[in-house]
Amino acid sequence: MPFTVASRPRRPPYNSPVPAPRLPVPILSAPTAAGKSALALHAARQAGSPVELVSADAFTVYRGLDIGTAKPGPADLAAVPHHLIDVVDVESEYDVARFTRDAEAAIADILARGHRPLVVGGTGFYLQALMHGLPLTPPADPAVREAVAAELAERGWEALLADIMARDPAEAERMQRNPRRIARATEVHRMTGRYPGAFGRSAPAFRYDLIAFTLEPDALARRQAGRIAAMLDAGWPAEARWLASRVAPDLQPRPTVWQALGYRDVLDLALGRRSREAVQDAVALATRQYTKRQLTFLRTQLGAALLGPADAGERLGACLTANR
Repeated sequence: MPFTVASRPRRPPYNSPVPAPRLPVPILSAPTAAGKSALALHAARQAGSPVELVSADAFTVYRGLDIGTAKPGPADLAAVPHHLIDVVDVESEYDVARFTRDAEAAIADILARGHRPLVVGGTGFYLQALMHGLPLTPPADPAVREAVAAELAERGWEALLADIMARDPAEAERMQRNPRRIARATEVHRMTGRYPGAFGRSAPAFRYDLIAFTLEPDALARRQAGRIAAMLDAGWPAEARWLASRVAPDLQPRPTVWQALGYRDVLDLALGRRSREAVQDAVALATRQYTKRQLTFLRTQLGAALLGPADAGERLGACLTANR
């Protein structure tokens, strides 16, 4: 299949001892299509010592989701080592707990070899787990999970989110309109009477320095629209059709892989149900809405001061060249 990446080299298991770096590990984040990958690659090439990137993206972990996730291409992957790209098949679930374990292990491995780790990504709750630890919520109860799944199928995730909003607006904001997180928060509340945010968090393994940037809104919207058009030209509809052949898109709760931005709309184009113009407009609107949620999360949940790209690049360069 054209969307498999089995030819990419697999990394050995991470089992290096965790060193104690004097300086925090830098994180570079920005809204989708703002240019964070390009900025990270440029900074890595300019650094005086070897730098390796750790992806904090909820969907580039999936093998085969290449075009619609704007996954780094072969040249970029060859130029600078990347971690947590193409980690699982699309039939698998990949959650924040697994990401945190994998990312911390990758960072430890990079440091043990005397290289510099740089975390790059825009998935806010992944970054939150790295920086502040994982929520100490109780394990799932299968009976409660089944009941919530049935209610989700009957009422829809927006109704469950409205229930959370009525009880705890701050918790609802943390959900980022993510159906799987909404279902999990509902499960925890049914079991305990509390939402996940009330349980505290585990201690993070490392200290981090978050560098976040954005663009002027109109410029960012133009970049996003241009990238959507380019991805459609590059074969995104065929990739969405391939994904549907591997994972049914209408299961409840919705499989994690089908929460990737734009894929359901683009599948409609692939199946001839909507025009390219209608799909392109729908994906652009969803992207702008997602951008607002990303920026809100960066400011309110992660305490980020949003810089311009030039200032972010300068600060990142200083982080990567500072003496440990």
